[in-house]
Amino acid sequence: MTATTRPNLDSNRPVDLTSAAFHDQKYAWYRWMLEEAPVCTARISVLKVNLVSRYEDCRSILSDPRFVRSRARARGKGGASPFPFPLPGSVMALAMSMIVEDDPAHRRLRNLVSKAFTARAVARLSDRVENLTHELLDTLDRSGPIDLLEEYARPIPARVISEMMGVDKDDADDLHHSMSVLTRGLSGLGILRTVFWDLRRTTAFVRKLIAKKRVEPGDDMLSDLIAAEEEGDRLSEDELLAMVFLLIIAGFETTMHLVGNGTKVLIEHEGQRDRLRSDPQLWDSAVEELVRYRGPIHATKPIYAVEDVVLHGETIARGTPTFPMLGAANMDPRVFDDPETLDVGRSPNHHLGFGFGDHFCLGRQLALMEARIALKNLFERKPDLRFGVESSALEISHLPGWHRYKELPVILD
Repeated sequence: MTATTRPNLDSNRPVDLTSAAFHDQKYAWYRWMLEEAPVCTARISVLKVNLVSRYEDCRSILSDPRFVRSRARARGKGGASPFPFPLPGSVMALAMSMIVEDDPAHRRLRNLVSKAFTARAVARLSDRVENLTHELLDTLDRSGPIDLLEEYARPIPARVISEMMGVDKDDADDLHHSMSVLTRGLSGLGILRTVFWDLRRTTAFVRKLIAKKRVEPGDDMLSDLIAAEEEGDRLSEDELLAMVFLLIIAGFETTMHLVGNGTKVLIEHEGQRDRLRSDPQLWDSAVEELVRYRGPIHATKPIYAVEDVVLHGETIARGTPTFPMLGAANMDPRVFDDPETLDVGRSPNHHLGFGFGDHFCLGRQLALMEARIALKNLFERKPDLRFGVESSALEISHLPGWHRYKELPVILD
């Protein structure tokens, strides 16, 4: 393979994953990593991290027992808190979720929670998603630009989460406030208000909702989580709280931006839209390809080596945060033919957009179902959908590990 030039040759400093220099040239960085630096260092502000980019390497370390999710465990501190100072209980519930646990704690929680993510649980939501997308498109049937993220992509997972948790009209406002706190309030200047004020209110609401479901269970996922039991073991109150937080954060933001990214990509690829129009059976493979090509999640949560690990001649030091770069791995030409070309019929397509190994995303089928219905109905009903601004003017978020846009102005007709 030919040598690939490192972006920003004027600086040899590790790239900052929160910078415009990285996000504005993300795929150029990925090409360089894949060919010239399969293991390299980077920064998240002042924090030094390792990046692993090639497909087989990402799969390998995500199932390698020398790598763990718990930084405390990597440093030999057992179950100690990874934080050097005490935090409010609501913040601890947010931080100490299943996705940062290792086995056997992770396996215990996953086995219990998986009972609420069955094919039956997903199927019973599909008709509601179908109806909701048509309701939204009816209300958006007007001229002029709209922000597709806010007016179409966001309400879909918001309604799905409401259905999953069995929230009635009386609690709808509190749930929407909770969603805003957990998805918008944990960055920027307002984070202190979120941590010490809004998050307390959110925690109180979720605990009240859990108590209500214990007394009056319904045909919903939260009731299933409360009832989930294996060998006499059930989720504790704090574990249920952490699961609800995880459900909102992972199930809301990921699906919203998969729909947004998928819309942008399909607007830009008229030929692929024509294929879907002539053969709607391709929508299942199309959504998988959109996850590979421009999915919203580009890195896992950090993992930590429990000992020094040498990979491609580079040493990954014990305890140093390491990120498998899923966005780069999904562009690896060693695995995908012509990876920088969108192919809605690509098969096989063993992308890493939902991770790999023990922490493979439990909500994969739910996210694919929501995105498939949302995008199919959008482009079938609005075949002339186009950008409301120049595509080059779309502003990408600089959040590490994500590929998403701040707004997506479009004109429907």
